[in-house]
Amino acid sequence: MLYLYDSFFSFFFIFDPNVFFCSFLVFVPIFNFWYLSQFLTVLFLTIFSLMFFSNYFSGLSYFFGIDYISYSLILLSFLIVSLMVLSMVNLFANSFFLFLVFLLFICLVFFFCVLNFFLMYMFFEFSLIPLLILIFGWGYQPERLLAGFYLFFYTLFSSLPFLVLIIFFYLSIGSSFFDMFNGYSCSFFVYFFMFFSFLIKLPMFIFHFWLPKAHVQAPICGSMILAGIMLKVGGYGIIRFMYFYEYTFMSYSFIFYSFSILGSVLVGLICFVQCDIKCMIAYSSISHMMLGLLGILSMTTWGLFGCYLMMVAHGFCSSGLFCLSSISYSRLLSRSFYLNKGLINYFPSVTFFWFVFCCFNMSCPPSINFLSELFILFSMINYFGFSYFFFFFISFFSSCFSFYLFSYSQHGIYFSNYSFSCVNVLEFLLLFIHLVPIFFILFVINFMMF
Repeated sequence: MLYLYDSFFSFFFIFDPNVFFCSFLVFVPIFNFWYLSQFLTVLFLTIFSLMFFSNYFSGLSYFFGIDYISYSLILLSFLIVSLMVLSMVNLFANSFFLFLVFLLFICLVFFFCVLNFFLMYMFFEFSLIPLLILIFGWGYQPERLLAGFYLFFYTLFSSLPFLVLIIFFYLSIGSSFFDMFNGYSCSFFVYFFMFFSFLIKLPMFIFHFWLPKAHVQAPICGSMILAGIMLKVGGYGIIRFMYFYEYTFMSYSFIFYSFSILGSVLVGLICFVQCDIKCMIAYSSISHMMLGLLGILSMTTWGLFGCYLMMVAHGFCSSGLFCLSSISYSRLLSRSFYLNKGLINYFPSVTFFWFVFCCFNMSCPPSINFLSELFILFSMINYFGFSYFFFFFISFFSSCFSFYLFSYSQHGIYFSNYSFSCVNVLEFLLLFIHLVPIFFILFVINFMMF
């Protein structure tokens, strides 16, 4: 109890000033000034992007640390939240909605910064509350209640092994800080408890049923933060915990490697039978994130770097596709492929963005999606030589359902004779900001590697 009291006391009074300033974003929406929230988000993004972190403990205090992996994911969080504010200006611009968005954002930033197992678990669980309220309160259909319960019970069920593991860590070494821990256990249960909670957040095949339901029923900003940031929590957690039990990961990774490589092929096939645009994009997210998981499980530098690039690229690409589907839904009031046909006549000004995002979703150059899949392919062949056979099917199905998404939505006979191009400047700005980082990051990739 004395340790927990000291942890909470230190947490509220001794931490990084930059994170402290960002926490004030939660209280700005009380005044219902969305433009002030947007200005402060961009301001903190600019300040944070100018900071340089050469190791995990630079520029920090007692409980917080940032290295290149968490640094990039925090920048991604800033950008996605800024784009979320843009996307909801004309839809849900009220103070409580903005408050929930920034509360979720602060929880995720703290999760990427903390150096303590217990605080990591606390923010990992607390981020579920504002996300559930967003889905329950601003979802599209009555089925949002079922989608919220799926998300809640999946997360609750997976978090209990994580809490047991944290207690085991503290009883073993007397501390719950990352830098104080170096484990040598060969127990499968330790490996599974460490892995299981993040596998559901990723999500891996078999544990993925909550994601399509949550994506379909969530509002546009809920889908953006789910695809852009929440799925990256699972990959980030696996990368952090991988270094504590390296021998255990090398001994048992083949189990989840087998499930992931088979699940990526099956999810690619599932995408072909979807009649809902958002559901198809959600399943494509599962396929791409399992590719990132395969890169991590290979335990190679190229695999880790490929997964890292896949998370960043997927955060922009998938979020942009959800924005495009929301633009169509706001006009046609349907997400069905049977009604969203012939959009090249209905939305000729948006067809270019559909084409580019679908190309990047199938990892065409010059996107960082292509580079990430290339690194993951090399790491998979290094781990299991026959992986190239499965990777061929994964990449082929990814190209097929991306082409299917574009051709089926843009071409065909539209059900009405009415045609116009009414996409406003704000929506064009939203799509353009999603598009630019996907291939401009390639210009700084040399700096990131060396």
